[in-house]
Amino acid sequence: MDPRQKPRLIEIIQNLRDRIREARANGWLGEVEGLQVSFDAAMAKLKSLKNIPTDGRPQLVDLGMPVFIDDASPIQSNEGEPRPQS
Repeated sequence: MDPRQKPRLIEIIQNLRDRIREARANGWLGEVEGLQVSFDAAMAKLKSLKNIPTDGRPQLVDLGMPVFIDDASPIQSNEGEPRPQS
């Protein structure tokens, strides 16, 4: 998200708070639930903005540690090999 949009995001969060308060006052429980989901998402987005550098540098991403699997073992095939006698 563009850090320049932070004031607009704060405005949206304030509006969601007001709408949640109104929905609770009117007993619109389903509306409260839906608005709460939107409010939580907006708050998470606002929190993520705090981690973005403001000097224009690209953001670092943690890719974790690589996991190596030993694929060096040969694949064995039974095709063309003689069958054991019973």
